[in-house]
Amino acid sequence: MKCPYCLADNDRVLDSRTSQDGFAIRRRRECLDCHRRYTTYERIEATAVKIVKKDGSREPFNHAKIKQGLEKACWKRPISDEQLEAVIAAVETELEENFESEVESRHVGEMVMQHLRDLDEVAYVRFASVYRQFKDVRDFVEELKPMLAESRKNE
Repeated sequence: MKCPYCLADNDRVLDSRTSQDGFAIRRRRECLDCHRRYTTYERIEATAVKIVKKDGSREPFNHAKIKQGLEKACWKRPISDEQLEAVIAAVETELEENFESEVESRHVGEMVMQHLRDLDEVAYVRFASVYRQFKDVRDFVEELKPMLAESRKNE
């Protein structure tokens, strides 16, 4: 494994543990050249489900692309990397269980939003605003109405 800091191919594993409900292994590593530490994940490589984009093009499911979107939505929120990885793992599992070879991108976005809503409502609204391309404040209000009604029921 190459060090992401100095690119040396000389490291040691400090700690290994299962992650994402046993579907991945998290390894804490230390570069023997620059002595910096970093984390890697080892996952089962599943048959790649193709994502059908809005324009009709197809591309393989991209774990990193979903993580990038989640990281932006969760910026400055009390959400750990492990929680984000759990959301992605849950979405991947749902895709593998419910779709053979292709799925429309809107289904993936809806799955991500559902898991994110359960995790953090602010991050959910941020993600939804980009995913659903909110045009103005009215779009935000419409998205928040069901959440506000639900929170009033729980009070």
